Amino acid sequence: MTVDWQSALKRAEAHSPFLKRAMDNRADLVALLREGRGDDALAMAKAEGKGVEDTGVALRRERLSLALVLAIGDLAGAFDLTKVVTELSDFADRALDSAMLAVVRKRVEDADTSGFTALALGKQGAHELNYSSDIDPILLFDPERLARRGRDEPGEAAQRYARQVVEMLGQPTGDGYVLRVDLRLRPASEVSPLAISFNAAISHYESSALAWERAAYIRARAAAGDIAAGEHFLDEIRSFVWRRSLDFTAIEEVRRLTMRIREAYKGTREVGPGFDIKKGRGGIREIEFYAQTHQLIYGGRKPALRQRGTRAALDALAEAKIIGSEDARVLGESYDRLRTIEHRFQMVSDRQTHSFPDNAEKIDNVARLDGLPDGAALIEEVRAICDRVAQRYDDLLGEDDEDTRTSVAVPSDFREHFEARVEHWRGTLRALRSNEARIAFAAIEDELLTSLAAAPDPDHAMARWETLLERLPTAINLFRLFEQRPGLLDRVLRILTLAKPLADALARRAELLDALIDPNALDLPGSIETLAARMEAAEDSDTESRLDRLRQVVGEERFALGAQMVECRHDPLEIAEGLCRVAEAAVRTGADAAIADFRAKHGTIPGSELVILGLGRLGGGALTHASDLDVVFLFTDPAQDGAESDGERPLSTALYYNRLAARVTAALSVPTAEGALYEIDTRLRPQGAQGPLATGYEAFARYQHESAWTWEHMALARARPIYGSPAAQEKLSDLIREVLCDPRDPDKLKADVLNMRNEMLAAKPPKGPLDVKLMRGGLVDSEFLIHYLQLREGLGFDPAIEKAVAGLAAEGLLPQDYARHHLAITRYLVAVRLFAPDGAEPAEAHRAVLAEACGEDSYKALLQSLHEARQGIAAQWAEHFGETLEID
Repeated sequence: MTVDWQSALKRAEAHSPFLKRAMDNRADLVALLREGRGDDALAMAKAEGKGVEDTGVALRRERLSLALVLAIGDLAGAFDLTKVVTELSDFADRALDSAMLAVVRKRVEDADTSGFTALALGKQGAHELNYSSDIDPILLFDPERLARRGRDEPGEAAQRYARQVVEMLGQPTGDGYVLRVDLRLRPASEVSPLAISFNAAISHYESSALAWERAAYIRARAAAGDIAAGEHFLDEIRSFVWRRSLDFTAIEEVRRLTMRIREAYKGTREVGPGFDIKKGRGGIREIEFYAQTHQLIYGGRKPALRQRGTRAALDALAEAKIIGSEDARVLGESYDRLRTIEHRFQMVSDRQTHSFPDNAEKIDNVARLDGLPDGAALIEEVRAICDRVAQRYDDLLGEDDEDTRTSVAVPSDFREHFEARVEHWRGTLRALRSNEARIAFAAIEDELLTSLAAAPDPDHAMARWETLLERLPTAINLFRLFEQRPGLLDRVLRILTLAKPLADALARRAELLDALIDPNALDLPGSIETLAARMEAAEDSDTESRLDRLRQVVGEERFALGAQMVECRHDPLEIAEGLCRVAEAAVRTGADAAIADFRAKHGTIPGSELVILGLGRLGGGALTHASDLDVVFLFTDPAQDGAESDGERPLSTALYYNRLAARVTAALSVPTAEGALYEIDTRLRPQGAQGPLATGYEAFARYQHESAWTWEHMALARARPIYGSPAAQEKLSDLIREVLCDPRDPDKLKADVLNMRNEMLAAKPPKGPLDVKLMRGGLVDSEFLIHYLQLREGLGFDPAIEKAVAGLAAEGLLPQDYARHHLAITRYLVAVRLFAPDGAEPAEAHRAVLAEACGEDSYKALLQSLHEARQGIAAQWAEHFGETLEID
């Protein structure tokens, strides 16, 4: 946009009586503006009240000068909307702060505003004030710290200060006014005093606050007075505003509020004379509500969405893929243009108006102030904007939704059984005790019946559903969620029926359903770094909060991956890799938290650090939903023997790292309020359960070279450092490779491997006819064979089995298609651990989904694929070990 100061001054003089008067009174500012020196004029305007003893007079002079400079800069195209509203909001903060200090010092000389806080809500809180906005602060005080005279009661003093602040800022004088102050957003405004104690406000928000108050606090910030006290208060009520689970009751609340606003709106509904661009359909408020509704729903789980500004909120929602980027762009640009037009309305006479003037001549005047040719052009532009906004807002509220669900015939006996159970639920379940819960349940009752009837095992699905309801203290939000998201109930019932681990997790934590609503719910997890960043994003810095956050994110990710398996969205091998990335991020985050807490008491061992080695499936980078984490704790050796930690409570090196390893294990395994995390298995460490929990590098290397059994080296073939500095991890990897490449007696190696396999068969026989891990020709046989060849030849070492097989195949030690056999069985194992973890023949309801998950057309084809894979493994076992395996 071209900057044109001269045109702006002419349009202001011709079309705005308010700005013309200001220009007549502030000739010095006008001179700077004619020269295009907008920033200099802005600085002069801000200094207008300096040296004026009367705070009210000083603020009025500054306000008029600031309004003039910002208006001309806006009209000239020199100051964009963000700059204008930010400057106006900053002035409101300064004015409120100055007024609060002035009224306190009028009563108590040389006092300050300790214990007296103003929270900015609405557009001031969002730094989005317009030219003629009210401000909507909430005034709070601490009775113990509020400055007052000795005979004053704290509450009476606070009310006196509040009244005087309102008068100082809002009372019109010969110099105009500063800001109109509206205190009606305070708690229980119809009965409460103008200023409220912090404790009374907290009590209100914890017990009796209304839904609209949550939305109001999205944009709240401590703006004036005792800022630190205000920020502490906002931290205290954070859980009131930002609920941890997805809050789909917010849509219903906003729907009701919208309908009340639309019903109360008495202006014209058509864009034209009298149309309100703030409250009218498709106007400013609907854009704000659109953003805030999504923020209320998702902001408890996604702190990045807690933006105060409307544009920032829309951009954050698009970044999180909660709304489309095109919707964010259209709504954001519409918001900016409507706010700019709103400013034009207000510039004319310095009136707090949001409506088109009542006749064509006045609309022409506003349009020409804006630089448009006439009012018709302005009306047409606003009509197009409001149509685009209204369409998106109505989509949010489901105004035009049609029920497209397919009708399913429900057998009469099942319908009777369902109706009987519903009556039982209404009479006994806590989750259906309230009238609101029963209304919400009634809205989904027909869909629930249809979905249950269509489930793979209807009776089983109903039993699991009932268990879920029994464990919920309240289910209103859950029912609203199902109502808002057609098709979600079917997905949930599939999960309840097909995946017992997920059903159990859901019964413990209903908020895990949030993972199904998340726009990224069917995407594989991101990188370890991205996952760790989410896990570390605890709202409080104490260890308990950090570990709770860790468990929350891991639970969500594991549940989402399980749901993806039920949906057959990804190859189970990709699911397994995703589960491993989640686990590695958890190890990193949990270890960091434990180490930080431990160091606070015991310091560090100079020149030494903890390193964690992952083995088994963790080392190989592919976990199942049932996997433990096999780890070994190691530490780099300090430069000096006998080194001690440098904290307040020093420990010897060995004691330090053994205690630290125990702390890390606890951080990753001990249940908290958010549930359990992982089972940590440390039995693969040197000397097993009899050895120390943590071992130094030198001792580890010595043990592996001199004392380790063959099976320990086999385990080491899948070992991978997963925690520690890059240098320490590289050094450990080199150490492991040296051990694995030690020369070996091939005959002894073969005898050891066969002996171990026979002992395992005796101690751990297959659990059922499809225990593909332990049965002959299964994964254990394949892994033993691969590790045998790796150790015999001293090559093909890679923790990822498929890469190890590729290395061996390249040397002609295994056929090229061997990896396909191994991965076919691995794929089945990953899936079956979720659907039918006991190794028995899967139930009829599970067979189709198992086959689909594994990429087969039918369960019969899946069995054939597994049989062929086992035969391929058995053939190589016979070739290298000379033993024929019976494959039934």
